[in-house]
Amino acid sequence: MSHRALPGFGLCLGCSSAYLGLVVLVPLAALLAKSAGMDWAGFWGTVTQPRVLAAYRLSFLASLAAAGVNAVFGFLTAWVLVRYDFPGRRLLDAAVDIPFALPTAVSGIALTALCAPGGWLGGLAGRLGVRLAFTPLGVVAALTFISLPFVVRALQPALRGLDPEQEEAALTLGATRWQSFARVVLPALLPAHLSGITLAFARALGEYGSVVFISGNMPMRTEIAPLLIAVKLEQFDVAGAAAVAAVMMAAAFVLLAAANFLQLRSLHGRA
Repeated sequence: MSHRALPGFGLCLGCSSAYLGLVVLVPLAALLAKSAGMDWAGFWGTVTQPRVLAAYRLSFLASLAAAGVNAVFGFLTAWVLVRYDFPGRRLLDAAVDIPFALPTAVSGIALTALCAPGGWLGGLAGRLGVRLAFTPLGVVAALTFISLPFVVRALQPALRGLDPEQEEAALTLGATRWQSFARVVLPALLPAHLSGITLAFARALGEYGSVVFISGNMPMRTEIAPLLIAVKLEQFDVAGAAAVAAVMMAAAFVLLAAANFLQLRSLHGRA
């Protein structure tokens, strides 16, 4: 007599599928249906307007910059948290999750107060001739803040799963510490690292609350795509908002598919 790993598998699968469809798939289908109501000329004209293209450009470039910053400093943070034991390590590890816990609007207000010309960091940057708040640089700062945990949390399990004997063997055979890191450690961490970077980029791409305050929301300059969608909804241009959102949704699907592929590759590599 065979036993299933999960009792009531059929019922559980049906409930989970129904829940997933109701919460995720139905809203996405409604979005696609709304954007499909436009003809191709209208859809293309909407998503290629100069203001829309400027919003896409800022969203994608700022998200890419934030993911790049976190690719370096997120890696260093994960490395320190896993490889070293020091006073306050657990507190630092918990602090990584603050962007998850804080409402995004609270994050945006705090960052704006910090980076504004009268703020502590904004005033310091102003003395150096750099303006943070209400500029694309402020958008990058907000996106870097909210996407950091994705890189750190993706890397920590991979770092813990590394066999230290491989590094010791490389050092015994005459490799320097840098050679051991570059040829033994880094290739093993690369799939998890790329997965974390991709998730950070996807998260930053759809961010709204933490950016809306610090950006200044100036069309063609500091207006991000999610804000433009909200503006179109306020103007009762539902079809236009759906068209812009459909492009963002397609980009998010591509990024999430890439992240899942990298995660599967990482799991197969450790198997």
